[in-house]
Amino acid sequence: MMRSLYSGVAGLQNHQTRMDVVGNNVANVNTIGFKKNRVNFQDMLYQDSQGASRPTDELGGVNPKQVGLGVLVAAIDTIHTQGAMQSTGVKSDLAIQGDGFFVLKQGEQTFYTRAGAFGTDAEGVLVNPANGMRVQGWQAEEVNGIMTVNPTGNTEEIRIPLYQKDPASATSRVRLMSNLNKNTPTVPEGATAEVVAAGTWSVSQNVYDSFGNTHQLRVEYRRSVDENGDVIPNQWTGEVFINRPAGTEGDEANPTNVAVGVNNAEAGGTQFTVQFDNNGALEALLDADGNQMNAGVLALTVGFDVPEANEEDGNPLRQNFQIELGSVGAYEDSTTQFASYSSNKAFFQDGYGMGYMSGYSIDQSGVITGVYTNGQSKVVGQIAMATFTNASGLEKSGETNFRETANSGIALIDVAGVAGKGKISAGMLEMSNVDLSAEFVDMIVTQRGFQANSKGITTSDTMLETILGLKR
Repeated sequence: MMRSLYSGVAGLQNHQTRMDVVGNNVANVNTIGFKKNRVNFQDMLYQDSQGASRPTDELGGVNPKQVGLGVLVAAIDTIHTQGAMQSTGVKSDLAIQGDGFFVLKQGEQTFYTRAGAFGTDAEGVLVNPANGMRVQGWQAEEVNGIMTVNPTGNTEEIRIPLYQKDPASATSRVRLMSNLNKNTPTVPEGATAEVVAAGTWSVSQNVYDSFGNTHQLRVEYRRSVDENGDVIPNQWTGEVFINRPAGTEGDEANPTNVAVGVNNAEAGGTQFTVQFDNNGALEALLDADGNQMNAGVLALTVGFDVPEANEEDGNPLRQNFQIELGSVGAYEDSTTQFASYSSNKAFFQDGYGMGYMSGYSIDQSGVITGVYTNGQSKVVGQIAMATFTNASGLEKSGETNFRETANSGIALIDVAGVAGKGKISAGMLEMSNVDLSAEFVDMIVTQRGFQANSKGITTSDTMLETILGLKR
């Protein structure tokens, strides 16, 4: 009799635990990154009133007789299914599509979360603004003039230098990919301005000095002729001009003292010669001193005086950069000579003026790219992501965070999209994975179980009362 009472008490207690879990799930239905819990029951120890016996020659076997002693909570599991995605439009809000957790730190303590409502603090560090925990990843470093991330090192906090300066960078490379019309007329000596204009193809591109001043680079091409005025087949003569920036003064004839050369040599003068083959592709490049290139990428070195700069060893500050015309024998991304209109396919130059970081973006792999007012984009850092062999073994620590435990396995930290890790969606948040309809059904089942166990207790009590009444 007493066993049924204690079984009923165990049922009440454990169904109350189940109701507590259901209530917590319902309470967190709108908590971003929340992962619901599930209660599993198992039966308790059994009291044997008769053991089992094996079959004999005269009788068959007898099964054991056991009376159960109630119910236990077998496990309270964390269910790590994907939550729905909600678009927020906030660039620092991040959601994970797939497996993985963001890594947060508070001092030396490490936490893991799916709640990606992040922002920057007063020092530009990427944090969870609700509790100040710092988001972990890798800060970009400059390697050979390029900002790169090394995700093999230890994780660290990520600093986003909003509104900080990006210094000017002098132009070091220019690419020209023109087509020079083979049918362009030649320009005879003493020709009128109209004839000169008709026989000249000009290519212009802005370049930058070390101060960020803008100069206009202009390259003029004309058909080459010999001393008799006859056209030299497949050959063009080019000339380089670089204007001074607005507001500065200098010699108008050669305002920045331009000199060009091949193989990093500054030849006398500003002219050079381009030779094409019979297929319209580049064949050779020559400067005024006879230096020649006829293999690989044909590049012209251009040097000019930087206006209003401190002199070095008593000489004006010189800036050199390369003009790349293209590869020998190539057509794609190269200067060509075909019987078609002269044209400029595309330009490229790597210089820029000073700017300020005006914003940033985060891609699917967690790379943070700063956007500057000078038109540049530079990698700032990359967000780390962790996965676990047994994510259900993580311990909830509040604030939608998890901690590593002995049964979760160690954190496997890498970049998003690698080694089974999910992708990051910026401007979105992952909502709770609680299904209200399922929770309400579970609530009804739990309530009925609690009610049934209470009935068992009251019924057992009535039976005890009957026994006590036998004495009367």
